Amino acid sequence: MSGDKFKILLLSAVLIILFPVFMPCFSQAQNKTQLRKEKENKLKKIKEVEKILNETTNQKQHSLGELNALNERIREQEGLIGSIKREVNYLNAEIEETNMIISSLNEDLASLKEEYKAMVYATYKANLGLNKLTFIFSASSFSELRARIKYMEQYGETRKKQAEQIKKVTATLAMQVQVIEQNKLDKISLIEEQTIQNRQLITLKNTRSKVVESLVQKEDELIRGLEETRKAVALLENKINKIIDAELAAASKSTTASSSIAVLSSTFEKNKTKFPWPVEDGFVSQKFGKQQHVALKGVIVENDGIYIQTSKNGAARAIFDGDVLFVGYIQAKGYSALIKHGDYYTVYSGMKEPLIKVGEKVKTGQILGEIVTRPEGVTELMFQIRKGRDPLNPELWLVKK
Repeated sequence: MSGDKFKILLLSAVLIILFPVFMPCFSQAQNKTQLRKEKENKLKKIKEVEKILNETTNQKQHSLGELNALNERIREQEGLIGSIKREVNYLNAEIEETNMIISSLNEDLASLKEEYKAMVYATYKANLGLNKLTFIFSASSFSELRARIKYMEQYGETRKKQAEQIKKVTATLAMQVQVIEQNKLDKISLIEEQTIQNRQLITLKNTRSKVVESLVQKEDELIRGLEETRKAVALLENKINKIIDAELAAASKSTTASSSIAVLSSTFEKNKTKFPWPVEDGFVSQKFGKQQHVALKGVIVENDGIYIQTSKNGAARAIFDGDVLFVGYIQAKGYSALIKHGDYYTVYSGMKEPLIKVGEKVKTGQILGEIVTRPEGVTELMFQIRKGRDPLNPELWLVKK
């Protein structure tokens, strides 16, 4: 076989081995890592919500807090199942791709062996007629003699490289077979896990149906509680708005104060989507704006902030440096605090005895007070972010969990 023909075959083999095998495998390894990390995060969240759910579960009396925790638990369960499905789909794609690589390697290995076989046979035939020395010294000139010596050297080297290439392709093929077998085992394990999680999801949904049915029977009681909460929130809003109006009026009369507020506001804005949560663990039990009541059909709830359900003995924490403008007790809400951050304000409501006072400066992450746990076992913080009087959706400002 000529040197050029061998080079073409060798280059083809290298391309087959390097690009379809090593590069995709590196990419797939990264994707596998991401998928597994996603699943681990889901499992961590489920454990967190499960703890809160257990604290709110009461066999004798169901509560809205229990229903909120169940809804969140179901959301996380569905997310986990979705994560498992994506991992199964990815393994299917990887198995299909590996099968193609194995098929290509088998074809290439067959070609290499055929070429090597042809080279060995050609050498055998040549040796029947002339040995190497006869071939070399039968040259008609010194230049031809040197060319024949170089040819014999290249021919021997080519055979050696051909044999090495066959070994490499064989080893790569064996590696790919191991990869596909492991992927098949992983897929079987994931499908079994998915089946278990689907059963768990059905159990959770059945439990939710029972809780909703129980709560619907207490519609009058829920409506009274809703109205009580609305009155308490309205009272808090009135106090906060008066304080903010006074702050805005004072700032408009002072150039120095306005300049300082602008700097603080700019710093606050730059941290959008990066702010820590005002609780260590938990989930949003009521979202910002208008939404359907979780149990009562036709009842719309409107929030100027969000409610975060957290673990018993959980504490409210400042999301950013600021000045405490208000600390006060509101019936049915517990203690509330208003903290100023330039043009921006944060509100924390639902605390026991607060650990801060009006006029104090607070730091990011500082504990403001322990959150009240209601008789039904629900520990919930109302949290708001405002620019002036205007309420903003806190979920757009806090770091994603």
